[in-house]
Amino acid sequence: MSSYPSSDPRSQLATQPAAKAPAVKAYAGANYARFYAEAPQQAGDGFKTWLARGQNFIVAYSDVEADAFLERPAQPDEYCLILPEEALGATVTAGAETVEVPGRSIAFIPPGASKVTVAGKGRLIRIFSSAAPDLAAACSNAASYAEPHANVALLKPWPEPRGGWKVRVYNLDVDAGGTGRFGSIFRCTTLMVNMLDPRFGLRDITTLSPHHHDDFEQGSLVIDGGYIHDIRWPWTPDMRIWREDEHELMAAPSLTVIPPPSIHTSRSVLPGLNQMIDIFSPPRLDFSLKPGWVINAADYPMPGETA
Repeated sequence: MSSYPSSDPRSQLATQPAAKAPAVKAYAGANYARFYAEAPQQAGDGFKTWLARGQNFIVAYSDVEADAFLERPAQPDEYCLILPEEALGATVTAGAETVEVPGRSIAFIPPGASKVTVAGKGRLIRIFSSAAPDLAAACSNAASYAEPHANVALLKPWPEPRGGWKVRVYNLDVDAGGTGRFGSIFRCTTLMVNMLDPRFGLRDITTLSPHHHDDFEQGSLVIDGGYIHDIRWPWTPDMRIWREDEHELMAAPSLTVIPPPSIHTSRSVLPGLNQMIDIFSPPRLDFSLKPGWVINAADYPMPGETA
């Protein structure tokens, strides 16, 4: 079930034929991680990091001081770095490569050893696949994923990037250019990240967008303001797995992991700036098939495309 208003670019997705979803025999619950109400899972010289996960992805949200550095000595796969503020840049070293990443950027960092050294004070976000066992074990909700969640397909990485592994940096302030895209969407081999358009003030509750996903979770990372996530699990013939609706208020910073095939929508509820980042793993094929939607699509082939 999907119900997008006609003004929502995702309403175009409804015309695409979808494969028949398997019958639902069990439900997983949503996961809520309120970083503002929890102690950090990692802390060091000049940084505090909160960790929470979905089945296929891990979010690391960090408050950092000048000259702090965050290292991954043996990262098994590619990961994402987001610098949401103009005033906070970073130097990324990956193997023999050193790249300056300005504020208001998103970068994808190759597997292996890497180090992020910050220039300034503020916040940064890293997003990993769940293939990193040390990070997965440290997550605040690690126990929720002791066993794979129902209805979620396991991660199969997409093809390696064109031109080989290297640090790839993109500006977050991308002009939509008349493409009608939904937010600012980027992908790598394991992740899709959508920097949703900021909302100022309360969302109009007459133009919500309840929808569901058959076999993948949605991570909704609130970085400014606050949102209520409205989640409903469809009734099935087996009443024993029915779940109550949830209407969860999540302020910044926080992560909500929304399970399939629950019906969900999110609404900004605070005055001023409300900003959210949606996370998917693996990348979404439906978004990737829309011309112009994925900003860095030229660098990352889809399955079946030649590198």
